[in-house]
Amino acid sequence: MTVFEEVRALCASAKQAARSVANRTAEERHRILLDMAACLEAQSAEILSANREDLARASENGVPDVMLDRLRLDEGRIGGMASAMRELVSLPDPLAKSERTVRPNGLVITKKTVPFGVLAIIFEARPNVTADAAALAVKSGNATVLRGGKEAIRTNLAIVAALKKALSANGTDPSAISLVSNTTRESADALMQMRGLVDLLIPRGGKGLIRSCVDRAKVPVIETGAGNCHVYVDAAADLSMALKVTVNAKCQRPSVCNAAESLLCHRAVAKEFLPMLYSATRSQSLELRGCPDTLAILPDITPATEEDFYTEYNDYIMSVKLVDSVDEAIEHINRTGTMHSEAIITDDDAAADAFMQGVDAAAVYRNASTRFTDGGEFGLGAEIGISTQKMHARGPMGPEALTTVKYCIEGTGTVR
Repeated sequence: MTVFEEVRALCASAKQAARSVANRTAEERHRILLDMAACLEAQSAEILSANREDLARASENGVPDVMLDRLRLDEGRIGGMASAMRELVSLPDPLAKSERTVRPNGLVITKKTVPFGVLAIIFEARPNVTADAAALAVKSGNATVLRGGKEAIRTNLAIVAALKKALSANGTDPSAISLVSNTTRESADALMQMRGLVDLLIPRGGKGLIRSCVDRAKVPVIETGAGNCHVYVDAAADLSMALKVTVNAKCQRPSVCNAAESLLCHRAVAKEFLPMLYSATRSQSLELRGCPDTLAILPDITPATEEDFYTEYNDYIMSVKLVDSVDEAIEHINRTGTMHSEAIITDDDAAADAFMQGVDAAAVYRNASTRFTDGGEFGLGAEIGISTQKMHARGPMGPEALTTVKYCIEGTGTVR
């Protein structure tokens, strides 16, 4: 059997299994989620053993430490994955929405929220995505086909095995949560071609993966994840606040998509603020790459190239540029950013309003870190990705983003 045939068979099984999830009541889906959480915790020893093997192999292959952190699991992270599943149970049922209208001709039209059917997720090294995606699919009545990266394959197999136990225990087809075990590019390409079997494809990873899916897929795609995020320190900023927010946005977890990659600083406060930032981040080995005006203030840092201002580093590196106004900051962000998450630090309401209105991004912050762009932090329980597009879903995608609508029309022999 070829890789294409293997992937097609897996998707066909998921398509068949999708009905066994969609037909469950909210209470039944919630019971599955609770059992999925319990199975994750019960199988934690097996999952952690598999994760250690993945970490060892990734380290041997030269995967950077910052990326190894994304791959690494421990009891706390498994507990967090289970807690996210339990939190989903407390959220409203995304399939409970309906709107009823009666037309003048007597037709009764009901607009109902329904599952997509089969969600395909192509993602990279973070194994928590496996659990989050599966849980969100069950919550929203969908089946899911997961295709992770080679670095996490053993961990992902162990997680999916645990989750399938919960499906089977509740009389639900275990193929509703499936994992593509082949991690070659050929399997990803095959998954992108599953028209008629995959209803929605969601890539989670770097810009290259997302662009490949958008360019090559024959199924609907939602763009997610690429995060060239900025913090703009305005002339009217509280500089102690600006320092706290900038350090958090960049250094708290630099490998994730909502970490800030670039700092824009108003020229009026640059001579005071930039040395503060440089001093505060030396212990964290943050590499600053600055424009010529930045280098005049911090001569020991690395000169920035034009490419630096477009780069998602996922590392302890940050580009720095001085600007003369909030309008210049907005223009720079809209030109170089990825429409993910952007922040302004200011006490000036007019500057904040201009920034919030003018920046084209899924999440725009005033006096807060970009690290909050997250399904859990937004009260969605978990997320299947951060959508940076403008159609259907934008920002953290929780259960509601994984549904579509159906119109049910009733008549009495009504004709047109």
